[in-house]
Amino acid sequence: MRCRRCGEKAEISLKRHNAIFCINCFQVYYSNQVLRNIKREKMFNTDDRILVVVSGGKDSMALWYILLKMGYNVTGMHINVGIGEYSARSQEVVEHFSQKHNAPVIIKNTEKEFNFNILDLARQLKRSTCSICGAIKRYLFNKVALDEGFDVVATGHNLDDEAATLLGNVLSWQEGYLAKQSPVLPSTHPKLVKKVKPLYTLTEKENLAYVTYNGIEFFQGKCPLAVGASSILYKEVLNRLEEESPGTKQRFLINFYKKGRNYFEKESGTVQLKECSLCGQVTTAEVCSFCRLRKIAERKEN
Repeated sequence: MRCRRCGEKAEISLKRHNAIFCINCFQVYYSNQVLRNIKREKMFNTDDRILVVVSGGKDSMALWYILLKMGYNVTGMHINVGIGEYSARSQEVVEHFSQKHNAPVIIKNTEKEFNFNILDLARQLKRSTCSICGAIKRYLFNKVALDEGFDVVATGHNLDDEAATLLGNVLSWQEGYLAKQSPVLPSTHPKLVKKVKPLYTLTEKENLAYVTYNGIEFFQGKCPLAVGASSILYKEVLNRLEEESPGTKQRFLINFYKKGRNYFEKESGTVQLKECSLCGQVTTAEVCSFCRLRKIAERKEN
């Protein structure tokens, strides 16, 4: 098989595009996808300070690497949530990349800094560990970006992630979430930093190929607390559909952006934003979820 672009030996097949590429041409394709997403969605420019959320997995490491390669002003941020070896290994990968590429990084440890134990909090509140972990991370990403003067927060969410999230929200008719799902979440309050997803048109497979071809270290482990998460099931369902009809995920997501999201934006209404009475960060309640979690953690410690 020959590369569609240059005619050399092909290394990777992208069925949804009916294309096969050699390693070099795949990297051109990948870079063009990212750059097009950034420019088309007006995510950021070369003057902006960008805080990149890095978990240590293939997607976020691919994003960190390519934005550095493209010359953007990028700082990584990693949150260690205290999940044993999984968190330790993830942080190690992030720190190795930072040292190797002379790339600045901010590390936060929720257990050491805030006494958060994800498992204990989940048991006490009878909530999933994923929802608690997500609330903590969203708070800290925004707070650090705001405090340190970053213009935008970039995450490594890929096409598989976004399609699975959309499927879950449609199945439950979560109108509020459907209204907000977008590759760009603009700032709607002076204390909310703009958030973007430059990899939203690229799949997990493509991100894996990109980090592999560029020799980028990443942590392959799966979070042990995510077992049974509904998002995993939604991805499996979409993967099955994709096998039968390549391009299903992309059509599902992009057509939602083009045709469906506007409807939900009109119907969702306006959420009243406040500032937390304890920390001053943005919330819809008197006290934000992060401060409520912190109070619970402090009570347990005492």
